[in-house]
Amino acid sequence: MKALITGASSGIGRDIALELSSMGYDLILVARNKKELENTAVMCKTKTQIYVTDLSVMDNCKELYNKFKDIDILVNNAGYGLFGMFNETDLENELNMIDLNIKSVHVLTKLYLKDMVSKNSGRILNVASSAAFLPGPLMNTYYSTKSYVFRLTTAISEELRRMRLNVKVSVLCPGPVDTNFNNVAGVKFGFKSLSSKYVASYAVRKMLKNKLVIVPGFINKISKILCKIVPLNLLLKVGYNIQRKKEN
Repeated sequence: MKALITGASSGIGRDIALELSSMGYDLILVARNKKELENTAVMCKTKTQIYVTDLSVMDNCKELYNKFKDIDILVNNAGYGLFGMFNETDLENELNMIDLNIKSVHVLTKLYLKDMVSKNSGRILNVASSAAFLPGPLMNTYYSTKSYVFRLTTAISEELRRMRLNVKVSVLCPGPVDTNFNNVAGVKFGFKSLSSKYVASYAVRKMLKNKLVIVPGFINKISKILCKIVPLNLLLKVGYNIQRKKEN
């Protein structure tokens, strides 16, 4: 059994790799940072390959697929965030984020899903965020990208269900997690974060039980419910105030 994990150099991606390795999966670890990928590989117990590439470039996504076609699990974890007013944040940075957070997930999901459907076997775990359930003033582009990942994954799951195939997709929607995400996005969380190790272990366990929407942490589960019943204008005000408290 073999799993391919993007964004595997640190945080949730690294810990998902370690979790799957402990279960006996051989691994393909993908990220831009070669040194950190090598560090992750050293910690794994099974056969591990690293592949250094920038998945915000779509040709690189296709090259990755062409190089590693025979996999059983795909984990689309690579992504990052950006804090700031929409009229002030850097356009090129946002477009790069859209390429990585949305387009790479879309391309890799489509390419690998076709193979999984053909052989009637396989799993895909797409990493979104609790941001997928909320409007995101001050992190508007990031929230929007995670909403896309959530909607894409859940829609695909219904298509697969109607085809009665043994192919499963899941979407992971964690809240604040103690990873390098904060530094890249330029934010700090105003309340206690979950550990990436806990989130990874929970995500893998639920994925293997065919859970579609995976929300680790009691508070995050409650927040998801509240987002369905609270009026939009109130969600926007609350969302803005939460984001403002994160500013470094």
